Amino acid sequence: MNDMPFHCGQRVGEDIPLCPALTRLKQEHIPLREQMEQLYQSAEGVGDDTHIADWQGALHELREKAVRFERELHAHSEREEKYLFPMMASYIGRESGPLMVMEYEHQKGKEYLQTFIAKIDQATAPVDTEKAKKIGLFMIQAYNILSQHFMKEENVLFPMAEQLLSSEEKDLLAKKMQTV
Repeated sequence: MNDMPFHCGQRVGEDIPLCPALTRLKQEHIPLREQMEQLYQSAEGVGDDTHIADWQGALHELREKAVRFERELHAHSEREEKYLFPMMASYIGRESGPLMVMEYEHQKGKEYLQTFIAKIDQATAPVDTEKAKKIGLFMIQAYNILSQHFMKEENVLFPMAEQLLSSEEKDLLAKKMQTV
C-alpha cells in the first residue's frame, strides 16, 4: 500500500506528464538548484579555514556567484508570477493557499539573497571569521527556503496547474513564456 498523500486526485510526488510550459519551469529548477547547492556549500564553508584572517576576498567571490544566481532566479520567478500564477488564481485564488505561499517564498528567498549580497557590499576589511559566518547565514537561509520552494512547485503546484488549466490556457502560457 502506498502511503503518499493525495492532492487534486494525484499522489503527491507522483510524476505526471506536464505541458511544455510547465515542463520548462520545472527544468529551469535544475541549473538553479545546482547553482544554489554550490552557493550553499560555499556559504557553509565560510569561516572554516582557520588560516584565513580576512574573509572579504572569499566573500566577494561568493557574491559574484550569488549575483548571477539572483539574476537567473529573478527571470524564472518572473515567469511564474507574471504568467502562471494569474492563470491559476482564477481557479484557486491568490489571497490564501498555495499561490500566496509561493509568492511569499519567492519574496523571502530573494530578501535573504539580496541581504547576503548587501552585507558583503557593506563589509569593511578585515572581515573576521565570526562576521563572515553571520553573512553566510543569509545565503544558507535563502537556500533553505528556495530548496523547499522548488520541491513544492515540482510536487504540488505544477501538477495542480497541469490538471486545472485548459489546453488553451496551457498554449497561452507557453506563448507568453516565449517572450521572456
